[in-house]
Amino acid sequence: MDPINAGKVPTSYWVVTGLGLLWNSFGAYDYVMTRMRNADYLKSAGDPQAILAWIDSFPIWAQIGWGLGVWGSFLGSVLMVLRSRHAATAFAASLLGATVSFGYQFTHTPPAALDTTAGKVIPLVIMAVVAVLWRYCRKSAQQGLLR
Repeated sequence: MDPINAGKVPTSYWVVTGLGLLWNSFGAYDYVMTRMRNADYLKSAGDPQAILAWIDSFPIWAQIGWGLGVWGSFLGSVLMVLRSRHAATAFAASLLGATVSFGYQFTHTPPAALDTTAGKVIPLVIMAVVAVLWRYCRKSAQQGLLR
């Protein structure tokens, strides 16, 4: 970044940051509602008991991956707001966690309500968004937007 424009953050950075925070806030909300076993929330995806039984059947390493994926991404978004260079590291951790968690999910049959095209595509979209945010943070750090 040239010295004249040093310290100025482009509007596009704040748009990406805001959209990322909104996206990842929903992921955090979904995680909390699922972990709290909120049946009313889970009804929107199908039979809450079947969904919870499936999630409960995950081995601990897949559950840890899920948590790392969700909270790494949420933390990455918060760090983007703070313009911290550590945002990229948080998104990298999120990608690792999501890969572990989704890797398990793709090899085990979900409940019928989740065994849909959307149920198979959404995890790929989630990983793509996290990968884009990770790359964006790396590029922003190189440009001097993150400290």
